Amino acid sequence: MPEKTIDFGKFGARGIKGSGAVIRQLDDLAGGIVTPVTAKRGLMARLHYLTKTGHSRAAAKDAGLTVTDRTLQAWLEGKRRPSKANLERIDAAYRTVRRRNVAKHLLARLNRDGRGTRWEIHPLNQSQVARPLQRVVEYRTMNVRGWDRIVGAWAAGDDQSLDDAWTTDVLPDLGSQWGQYEYVTNIGFAA
Repeated sequence: MPEKTIDFGKFGARGIKGSGAVIRQLDDLAGGIVTPVTAKRGLMARLHYLTKTGHSRAAAKDAGLTVTDRTLQAWLEGKRRPSKANLERIDAAYRTVRRRNVAKHLLARLNRDGRGTRWEIHPLNQSQVARPLQRVVEYRTMNVRGWDRIVGAWAAGDDQSLDDAWTTDVLPDLGSQWGQYEYVTNIGFAA
């Protein structure tokens, strides 16, 4: 049963929470800057994205990037380099603002006027589990139509709400085996 797996991996099974796989896939669909924030190009691209307009500056401030305009200008001009903690804040603020900016468009693409999007659910990896303890968990495909709660929680960065939407809105559609997909190796969908 979902959220009843107390000792996941005790016998060698490997995987991640299904909601975590959904987050990873939505982040991939959202796209964005691939160069790491530690490289000058990645840092400058993120700073320009976060400071291009007054709206983006306000969103960056709401997302946790609370530095003075003078410090921000020094970073943009290359006169100073952000500390490791500030690099992490810049990257987190970029991800948060990017999610908010693409959520509406992504939601429309995933809902497809009520038709939904086809998912592939790859079960957990049991290759390290002793043979007598392995269970049969199949690769599954399904169509998900209600994306509002999932994308809303993802855009807000609320992992718990996304996990709740995963376990109450999506998994029960798998039928009586839905509890076997709390942990998975991967979830794939495209928009």
